[in-house]
Amino acid sequence: MKWFIFSIIALLCWSFSDLFSKLGCADSRDKHSALKMVTAVGVVMGIHAAYTLIFTDVEFTFKTMLTYLPVSLLYISSMTIGYVGLRFIELSISSPICNSSGALVSVICIITGAVLVNVQYVAIALVAVGVVGLGIAEMTEDDDLRKARQSKSNYKYTKSFLAILLPVIYCLLDALGTFADSLVLEKLDEDAANTAYELTFLICGIICFIYVKFIKKDKFLPKKEAPKYIGAAFETAGQFAYIYALADSEHVALSAPIISAYCAASVLWGRIFLKEKLSWKHYLCIFLTVAGIVILGIYDA
Repeated sequence: MKWFIFSIIALLCWSFSDLFSKLGCADSRDKHSALKMVTAVGVVMGIHAAYTLIFTDVEFTFKTMLTYLPVSLLYISSMTIGYVGLRFIELSISSPICNSSGALVSVICIITGAVLVNVQYVAIALVAVGVVGLGIAEMTEDDDLRKARQSKSNYKYTKSFLAILLPVIYCLLDALGTFADSLVLEKLDEDAANTAYELTFLICGIICFIYVKFIKKDKFLPKKEAPKYIGAAFETAGQFAYIYALADSEHVALSAPIISAYCAASVLWGRIFLKEKLSWKHYLCIFLTVAGIVILGIYDA
């Protein structure tokens, strides 16, 4: 059950990371908010990597970083695209679309030989239907109903193809990263792999900082950067739990959809803190997603 506990921890941490990342990236006037978010995550992950290297006995070499590099780049690319998308769409819609990647990973695992029992297939299907259904509800919503729903929201959005495309691209890249992760972790120690990922993110964060600060001449304002760093802290904690959950390769077809369903909590935080009012269709999809999580967790117990 360790994989399930770590999966739930990752779910909670990443849902709060979603919330604060949204607060840090939602300003449509800041064209570089996504790159600033990458810098924030890189800094926090770099600090954690330094702690790991100094105070633990992790066996880390440059070869480890190179071995894990393809996985790191898939994750970092997907996250950067996700941060860009937060400027154009509600968190309540973006997060579920992004995290349908978990169900996609399960499909990949099944195609490559994973065998589950019927109730687990049903649970995965519930998660898939729930998270994809949220995206469909957004695209088919009447414009007048959308305006009424957003009337008291902190942010206003209009329907656009780009707003949906960016989370979909995130979904595809993240699914590939997750599946590749499960394979690479059969050869690498999870602590070493996580350190490699964090150091790679640090390098990307430094590159983004140089580009924004010295090439584009943009400013980093502490008040606007604070939510990014809080989100980065939750992101780092979630990544720590995630790497241990996914290290149990026998349960990757189950842990992946559980973790990906942190979007259900993200939707809740969006409703509470961002005033994103939801329709009955959204709540129905959230219910299906949570039901799938509960079934996966209880059945494996």
